[in-house]
Amino acid sequence: MDTHPVAKLTYARRCAIAAVAAIAAAGLLTMAGSAGAQPQPTVSQVQAKLKKLTYKENWLVQRYDQANQNLASAHQRLRVVNTEVNKDAAAARSMQDEIAQIASNVYENGAMSSVAALLTSGNPQTLLSQSAFLTHLSTDQYQQLQQVITTERQLAGAHQMAKRTEQAVAALKKQLGSQRAALNKTIAQQKSLLASLTPQQQQQQLGGGGTTTGRGGYTGPTSTQAQQAVAFAYNQLGCPYVFGGTGPCGSGFDCSGLTMSAWASAGVSVPRTSYGQATLPAVSLSALQPGDILEFSGDSHVGIYVGGGMVIDAPQPGMNVEKVSLSSSWYQSNLDAAVRP
Repeated sequence: MDTHPVAKLTYARRCAIAAVAAIAAAGLLTMAGSAGAQPQPTVSQVQAKLKKLTYKENWLVQRYDQANQNLASAHQRLRVVNTEVNKDAAAARSMQDEIAQIASNVYENGAMSSVAALLTSGNPQTLLSQSAFLTHLSTDQYQQLQQVITTERQLAGAHQMAKRTEQAVAALKKQLGSQRAALNKTIAQQKSLLASLTPQQQQQQLGGGGTTTGRGGYTGPTSTQAQQAVAFAYNQLGCPYVFGGTGPCGSGFDCSGLTMSAWASAGVSVPRTSYGQATLPAVSLSALQPGDILEFSGDSHVGIYVGGGMVIDAPQPGMNVEKVSLSSSWYQSNLDAAVRP
């Protein structure tokens, strides 16, 4: 049986509408896909961003090192202050017998109606302000009470200093935690960007590519302090990079921790951070000697020159202490200055 003409027209129209709707939906999906797709960054854009992140990372590492050093100093101050508190407290306790003896003498001379009145009448400063009491004190007794007053003041001051130092330690611990979190975030961003580069391109951005072998095999001279610093650096080849690290090998080194420890092994104290080390006496890059500290990337990174155009460096997280040529791309393009402890 033939379908009614009107019904045929209606059916055909529905098919046409459905087809148009399908085409439109496909178009919308294509447009949405195009709008949502993000253009992939070029290698040069990735490298530029990595350069900024690397500089930020080095800067954060040095801030972390400084905060860590400040925290260690604060702990040291707290130990000194607590020792002073304990000493003053012991001195105050030992003077109780002297005060009791003075009280007994004054009572026997009739200046106070009872020993208890003397002992509970207030602090030694209050007692010394009473004329009746003073007339019965010998010179030695007066000096003893003055010493009690001095000791009590020292004890109160030591307690206040301990409290302020404890607050400083707590604040520094909080600061250290915040800087560690910021540093870890920067490192994660850096690793994500590095994954899009070839190993050769990664070396251009971060350094690396040198030798990490030869630890313990240094046979050069050690008669000068600079040579001893170089020997130490050689003996750390292959040790892990750890931000905040100053050794030994198992605990790792960061860049300034390595240079500081190298010179410390020779009996020379240098600042903890790369920025602090940059304040040491400058030397010309054309007159480098083994042991000189090389400053890179705006003084945010350091390595120790070991002669022959080579530097020993703790490069970046995930890498190990290595000996690398100064002619390699990152080191050559980022070398700023040299200092000599």
